[in-house]
Amino acid sequence: MSATAAKTEKSVDPLLAPLLAGDRRALAQAITLIESTRGDHRERADALLAAVLPHSGKSVRLGITGVPGVGKSTLIERFGLSLLERGRSLAVLAIDPSSKRGGGSILGDKTRMEELSRRSSAFIRPSPAGATLGGVARRTREAMLLVEAAGFDTVIVETVGVGQSETAVSDMVDMFVVLLLPGGGDDLQGIKRGVIELADLIVVNKADGDLKTTAKRSAADYQHALRMLRSPTIGWTPEVQICSAQTGEGVIEIWQTVERFVAAVGEKGIARRRAEQARAWMWSEVGETLLAELRRHPEVRRLVGGLEREVEAGRATPAVAARRMLEAFHGR
Repeated sequence: MSATAAKTEKSVDPLLAPLLAGDRRALAQAITLIESTRGDHRERADALLAAVLPHSGKSVRLGITGVPGVGKSTLIERFGLSLLERGRSLAVLAIDPSSKRGGGSILGDKTRMEELSRRSSAFIRPSPAGATLGGVARRTREAMLLVEAAGFDTVIVETVGVGQSETAVSDMVDMFVVLLLPGGGDDLQGIKRGVIELADLIVVNKADGDLKTTAKRSAADYQHALRMLRSPTIGWTPEVQICSAQTGEGVIEIWQTVERFVAAVGEKGIARRRAEQARAWMWSEVGETLLAELRRHPEVRRLVGGLEREVEAGRATPAVAARRMLEAFHGR
């Protein structure tokens, strides 16, 4: 064996083969690896991601958001089980709020999607949001590549709730779904316009019992609101539908809408969106990596406490304090 071949063989990560074969334990270990903040783990994670990249990108990527209490987990479980019955496989990457003490995820999606988590064709991974702006796990994009390489043909990214995280999630999926409660005009006023502008599909959940009529009225209100907004996706006009995650009514119609979306946007449209997302991802990584290096810089760490106190006391502007940190970082 040549030296080059020996080096290549040695550099192949032991997780790669079982991951590509769909081994769930290897997949879980790989995601844990990419979420690690250790320098040696990061180097190994980058190599593993480079190896799986040619095997990724073959799934339908969906983002699902909604305020707490809207029934996201119940709907995703019901929706997921219906997909499995149709012969598909599903990975759910649920971004949880983080514990301020331990940094771990605290909602426990496997508990909330108990039946789905027991199925061999489903994989559920709650990831702590950590310190990333808006509550979006920084490594969710990378986890998506891993689950795709493991053979899952549908990926759902579930967010914490309506907030800054929604923009980040919409920038990593093919189709963005906003889940809302029956509530009519008053509820419409309480939903940020920015979130509605991101929606490819609005689903009014809990359309059952006494709330069914209210849900239909709400759906009509949202449909009217969408007519005044520009579609976030070329080739697709956002839609509104109702469902009941509790009874299952209207749930399979969500997947039918997803299929129509994929057909309408087309392979070229989805490829173009993913290319734009990859470019944005690169610059996001540049920004977060630079910020992390800035915070670790010994001279910056020496200055930061005093600068924060000066800014808090009004003796220095944030811009001046930031410039002084950057000058220290650059050694000026």
